[in-house]
Amino acid sequence: MSKKYYLTTAITYTSRKPHIGNTYEIVLSDAIARYKRMQGFDVYFLTGTDEHGQKIEENAKEAGIAPQAYVDQVAGEVKAIWDQMGATYDRFIRTTDKDHEEIVQKIFKKLYDQGDIYKSEYEGMYCVPCESFFTESQLVDGCCPDCGRPVKPAKEEAYFFRMSKYQDQLMKHIEENPDFIAPESRKREMVNNFLKPGLQDLCVSRTTFTWGIPVTFDPKHVIYVWIDALSNYITGLGYDPDGSSERFKQYWPADVHIIGKDILRFHTIYWPIMLMALGLPLPKKIFGHPWLLFGQDKMSKSKGNVIYADELANRFGVDAVRYYLLHEMPFAADGSISYETIIARFNSDLANTLGNLVNRTVAMSRKYFDGEILPPDAPEELDKELTGTALAAFPRYCAFMDEFRVADALDEIMALARRSNKYIDETMPWALAKDEENKARLGTVLYNLLESIRFIAVMIAPFMPATCDAILEQINCDIRDFDSLKTFGAVKASGTVGTPTPLFNRIDEAKMMAEIEKELAEKAKTSQTAAPEKAEGIAQIGIEDFAKASLRVALVKGCEKVPKSDKLLKLILDDGEGDRQVVSGIAKWYAPEDLTGRKVILVANLKPAKLRGVESNGMILAADAGDEVKVIFADDAIPQGSKVR
Repeated sequence: MSKKYYLTTAITYTSRKPHIGNTYEIVLSDAIARYKRMQGFDVYFLTGTDEHGQKIEENAKEAGIAPQAYVDQVAGEVKAIWDQMGATYDRFIRTTDKDHEEIVQKIFKKLYDQGDIYKSEYEGMYCVPCESFFTESQLVDGCCPDCGRPVKPAKEEAYFFRMSKYQDQLMKHIEENPDFIAPESRKREMVNNFLKPGLQDLCVSRTTFTWGIPVTFDPKHVIYVWIDALSNYITGLGYDPDGSSERFKQYWPADVHIIGKDILRFHTIYWPIMLMALGLPLPKKIFGHPWLLFGQDKMSKSKGNVIYADELANRFGVDAVRYYLLHEMPFAADGSISYETIIARFNSDLANTLGNLVNRTVAMSRKYFDGEILPPDAPEELDKELTGTALAAFPRYCAFMDEFRVADALDEIMALARRSNKYIDETMPWALAKDEENKARLGTVLYNLLESIRFIAVMIAPFMPATCDAILEQINCDIRDFDSLKTFGAVKASGTVGTPTPLFNRIDEAKMMAEIEKELAEKAKTSQTAAPEKAEGIAQIGIEDFAKASLRVALVKGCEKVPKSDKLLKLILDDGEGDRQVVSGIAKWYAPEDLTGRKVILVANLKPAKLRGVESNGMILAADAGDEVKVIFADDAIPQGSKVR
């Protein structure tokens, strides 16, 4: 019987369509699941959506639809993207699934009956997006310490979980299981910042909204996100306090929870303590992966720096997107994504290194031997370096994968591809083909290349499954098990290769970036022109809200275009207190000389942001005027620095 392997992603919150940073987690988890299956494990892979809470209730109300209809729509988008990206999950759980809701109610009742949950009252500062309460001392500059957004005071009756009761037990478990939290830096953060200072009891119910799972014995309360969402890892297998399923008994405990670093506290403190209270074994490992940033900033729809996986896949192909995500994310540091870097990696690694290797080798086999694969009967000393590189790559690849160092594992594959290309340059098959006496040697060279390519295809299968299939089809060999990588020579001589077909066509960066910028501009225009239709539904604000914006008259001292952008201008403004740099997307309507020397209205207290790698410290006011944008200029007689109110 195969050894089991149970892995999960965090379930995706259905407040909006997931961006490429959210998608990284499912691709990472899928690569690990595929790798484990190739090792012979009986894998169960769980993913899904988190669908309750105040934020979703508010979003649904704003959209004018019922919460269930709202989450049905977003969950459908999530699942469609996961499927498009090739995720091979076994269950896509939704926290609105009937079986999940029923078991969560049982879990809450069990914890209440045994005294781990009690009723009290909560008063504190509440962050709606994070669905978290904070004390004044926990706030950062008066805002949520997790997301930086404003918080608001809240007071309500609630049920609480006795976290402190299990604190020492959890500390002991972490000390005795050094691999429980990974990477090591994340473990130190949890222990030093949260466990050692002491745990407060956790709010686990709410009464200020209704979109949630009701507490069976006190229905004005809904079960809060921590017990609801986190329990999916066991309800998805069939856990039941009254008698669990065979599947649960087979696969629990989880071998790994794969989560983002921003929700590490919930998974390494709240969740293990809940499991301890339920008398269940803890997961073997919780792996907190870093973020994928847009340039240097965390992706945010409000910042306008969101990239979506389905749009990238439609442009570059699914496997290319999977490769970029997995290769560009370091093990313990944040990764970065931009259209330019995707194109650069696509051209260098996929088109030039891998695609060129496969295409050249198959094409030479067809050209010199009509596709026939000759046996490696004429070896030379030079061959040993190639075969040695291939044989050494596989154990190193496995060591990296076993530690979830997927970027390093991919580097091993690409190193073998580069060595194979070098082998072509060293052996010069085109020169060997000129002399009939070198036929055996030429056949050996091409055989070695085909077998090296097979190694690459097998190892790349967890990351780029369609590319693996395409490579094996072209070399006409379907030996793809890991055991075949322990020796060099599985490609069968006397067979024939398939038809050489480019795996990845090189991208013209300038042309594609022009297309992308045009599409982004059209989307922005559509968004702007749609705004007036929603005017009647704009939420009113008080004078105190307007007063938060610091508006100043500023003189444009200098202006120039931002490199590699058709729509951005960089302005140097004198706001009466000194110079500041602002980036504005108005290059389509204004030349730099149109603005220099003019006075504009500056939003002076906007948080700094980066656009195309250029820092912007503020924003200038402009108006949508049909098909164009008009900057709002101030009278030249108004001194710079004057307040606008």
